Amino acid sequence: MKAHRLPLWSIIVLLSLATSLHAADHGIMIRVAHIYLNPDDTSQRLADITRGHEVAILEKSRNWLHVLASLSEERDVTGWILDKGVVTASTPNGDQVLFGAASDSEREAGSRGGRKGAAEDAMRLYARTQEYFPNSPLAGEALYRAADIRWQLDVEDYRTRPSAKERDPTLVPQIPEDDMRTVMKKFPHSKWSDLAAFHLLQNKMCGDWQGLPECPEKETGVYEKYVKEHPDSPAASEALYDAAYRQAALVQLYKLNNAEQKKIDAALANAKDLAQRAIEKNPQSDWAYRAQTLLYMVNQQMPVYGNVVQ
Repeated sequence: MKAHRLPLWSIIVLLSLATSLHAADHGIMIRVAHIYLNPDDTSQRLADITRGHEVAILEKSRNWLHVLASLSEERDVTGWILDKGVVTASTPNGDQVLFGAASDSEREAGSRGGRKGAAEDAMRLYARTQEYFPNSPLAGEALYRAADIRWQLDVEDYRTRPSAKERDPTLVPQIPEDDMRTVMKKFPHSKWSDLAAFHLLQNKMCGDWQGLPECPEKETGVYEKYVKEHPDSPAASEALYDAAYRQAALVQLYKLNNAEQKKIDAALANAKDLAQRAIEKNPQSDWAYRAQTLLYMVNQQMPVYGNVVQ
């Protein structure tokens, strides 16, 4: 069987197109745009491109841009859009423009009746902020926020699965860590790296304690190790509170499981110590105030776990 070869003119056209796309300026949409067949809003509308998606700018004609628009991983469209709302690497204050557009979408996603897909828009815009402006002072935060949104979306999805209630952490659905680890790799020894590392602790937690002390015992150690390795993390106070809560819960769990009194006393002392450390770590934070409440409840011998009413 003879191999089919492309005509020389086809090869030349393909090479020319590849070269032009590589050399083309690229930009990120901060608005929804109609893509037309021709630079005329009365011509056929091919598709819409939404916030955070990328376009390769092939040419300009008056107030129109001829673009190759990336609508998804599987679909690209070539057409014309109005020359509005396309942020490129040369746009003045472009990092702030993209970051601001991402923040707007994130706020929209969190509002009641917010725009459908706003969280995904924000995630893309934050990620593109770091990609297009890697030396911006906003780059680390932007990449972390993109990873955080993806993490929250995955958590919401995974919580609906029956296995999310498993006691063994190895049986609980694991949230993908790639985005958080990218933050840690690109911005090591930063607050964003510390916060990303804190997210990863969630994959070490039990789905449900099922009234047994083994899970809070192990989880306390996970949080204490985090604070030791990331003492200046913005999440350190939260981690100390989480550890304190687990020790306070163990007081009741040990009693329910007829543990020795010395284990109950040790959990009580640990809960108080960890709560006090959470308060001292960041006195003006919500976690410090919650630790104050926890400390009060422990001193009053009030149960903090379960539905016990005294």
